[in-house]
Order: sequence, then C-alpha cells, then structure tokens
Amino acid sequence: MTSNAGASTRPQKLPSLTGARWWAALAVFVLHALVFLPVYPFQKSELFAAIHRFIPMQLGAAGVTFFFVLSGFVIYWSFRPGSSIPRFYWRRVLKLYPTHLVAAIVFILAASVPLSRFVVWVPNIFLVHTWVPKWTTVGGLNVPSWSLGAEILFYAAFPILLPLVIRIPTRRLWWAIGAIFLAIVVLHTMYFLFVEGPKGIDNTFAPRLLPGDASPEFEIHASPAWFAQADIPVSPSYWLSYTFPLSRLPEFFLGVLAARLVREGLWTNIKLMIPVLALLASYAATWFVPVNYKMSALFIAPMTVLIATMAARDLAGIRGINSSRFMLWLGDISFAFYMIQFPVMVIVTRVFIGGNQFTLSGWLGWTLLSLALSIAAADAIFRWVDAPLMSRFSGRRTRNRQTAATTSTATPSESVSP
Repeated sequence: MTSNAGASTRPQKLPSLTGARWWAALAVFVLHALVFLPVYPFQKSELFAAIHRFIPMQLGAAGVTFFFVLSGFVIYWSFRPGSSIPRFYWRRVLKLYPTHLVAAIVFILAASVPLSRFVVWVPNIFLVHTWVPKWTTVGGLNVPSWSLGAEILFYAAFPILLPLVIRIPTRRLWWAIGAIFLAIVVLHTMYFLFVEGPKGIDNTFAPRLLPGDASPEFEIHASPAWFAQADIPVSPSYWLSYTFPLSRLPEFFLGVLAARLVREGLWTNIKLMIPVLALLASYAATWFVPVNYKMSALFIAPMTVLIATMAARDLAGIRGINSSRFMLWLGDISFAFYMIQFPVMVIVTRVFIGGNQFTLSGWLGWTLLSLALSIAAADAIFRWVDAPLMSRFSGRRTRNRQTAATTSTATPSESVSP
C-alpha cells in the first residue's frame, strides 16, 4: 500500500484518543448494566422507567459510533507507506480474535450455552453473525461482539478502498466528507420509509422482563431457554440501521477522511467546547426522532468533529485528562473491558442476583461490582493475552504503555500510533 496523501513514516502520537476510548466503553457498560442486570423488582418500578428514559439506548449507541469513526481515524493515521497488506490483515486478526475468543468462552461457561446448537455460537465465533437478521445469531453469545462483525468489514475494506481515498484531492476532502454524511442520512431515511420496523420515537432497547418479583438467574439474552428457541426474528429496519455491517461502513471512512483533514492541516480547531456542545445537542435530539436515526445518524457528525479536535489538540501539545497515565491505562484495556463486561454481568447475576429482590441501592451495588470485576478481568486479558500475543506475533515490538499509547481496535483496539 502506498500513499500520496502526506503520510509520514512515523505518525505523531495522539494519546488523548487512547484515553477517550474508555469513556465510550463506559457509556456502553452503563446502558448494559441497566438492561442486562436483571435486578427485580427494581427494573419493574416507576423509578427504573424514569431512569431509563434519561439513559436510553442512545447512550450505548453513541459509544459504538465513536468507536467506528475512531477506528477509521486510527487505522489511517497509523498507516505507513509501503505496508504489507497481508501483515495489515494479520495484525487486525491478532488484535481482535484472541480477546473475542476469551470473552466468548467465558460467556459460554457462565450462561451454559447449548453447544449442540451450532447456529447460536459458530457464526458468533467467526464474527459473521451480524450478516443475518436473526436474534439467534445477532444476539448469540456475547452481545457486544456484534460490533466486531462490522470491524472485520472495515479492516477488509480499508486496503481495497485506500487508493480511492488517497486520490481525493486535498481541496475536495470536505466535499467527500459531506457526500458520505449525506449518503448516511439518505440510507437511514430509506430504511425508515421502506423497511419494516418501528416507526415511532420510543426507545426500543429495554429490558425483557420475566414474571415475578424475584430476580431471575439469567437475563433473558443469556438464558439457555433463549438459545434453545428455534428462531428469534429481529426487526429488519433495526438490524439494518444498527448491526448490519455495510450500514456502518461509511462511519469508518468518515474517520479515515477526518484523519486526512488533520494530517494535511485542514483541521485547526483545538477548542473542545464546540464539538462537546454539538454532541450533547445531537444526543438530546435522539429523543425526538425514529429509531433508525437514534443509533448513529445523529451522532456521526459531532463524533467526527470531536475526534478530529482531540487529535489536533494532541498535535498542538495540549494535554488533558484523557492523556494522563491513568486514562492511557484505561484506554489500553478498554477493548477487553468492552468485550468482557457482559459475561461478567452474567456471572454476577447467576452467583449473586438470581432468586433475590433488590431496590435501586441493590442495582447500584451490583453495577459497581460488575464494573470492578470487568476492569480487573480486562486488565488481566490485556496483560496476559493481548499484549503478549501482539508483542510475540505481530512483527512489531510492543511499547511500554507508561511512556506511549500502546496499540490498542477502536471498538476500541488499534493504536493511534504504530
């Protein structure tokens, strides 16, 4: 692969983007704790309904959109002229699959998944499950792994489409970004108008509640009974808007073009106030639009602006909380945290929550325990699986993360510096 777009041999480090991954992963965790920790009768209370109105699915969806745009930014930023395409693919596989497999195995053991039902776990293991609109596959095994199906497509497409990206003249980068954003809006509008699915503005990602006031041993998506069902249809428009990999591909390439903007000096804003306010406004707007637009369309522009601004601040030597040593550590483990959080919640539910009754304080306690265990497990996976494998087999020496941002895919896991 070669570049004429001003790629440097060794791109500058962008540590704040590493630290920022943690906040996106934490947003996903908070939503999952509300939905996937079956704390009864709290989840059946009016208090829970009020909380869920203020912390709806858009919170986790915003985190995923951040990951997808960041993935494109980071992959392009760390690209080196003349890089081997097979080596590029090998590094992506090495970064994604070991952590994915560890989390999948933990989930299989924790949820007593019936391995005789190949349709439940085989597509998930190979990360092709999101290409089929069935909950037996889309929601099979470790729910957060659906985003890795999109990442696989991103990585496969990058070397193929990179020559087209490079040929875009610098003066037309803004036009290209505008065209991609317009295409995303048109795509989701087509889904809304012509594809079967929810047309209202209500939140569609809510707990599936079981009878009784005692907490169940399994949240429904982790129940052996769930996996034993012959078929579990999913809304076509929801699937196309949120989990279908091709629908999310433009977000990745927005990140790629944003990296070009920063690298070629076209993005000079270093003030975070504007992108943060734009992001908050887009989040507020999700309460008033159909589900097709809640999950990504409204977040894409402010997320792209936010990522470009943080990168520009790093290049300008501005260091904030996201570039602190503690946040770099959290950023390093954030991919493992993202992947292991749901299996940890399944274990906490099965060991501690099931059969008991809890109020808000109980939910808070089990959420904090799940958070602490997920962080500890993520650190162990990063130290004993991810970092050693990347150091031994990636062909590139792993740096000490105390002095530099380590290679970590932007759901989150690729480094902002090679």
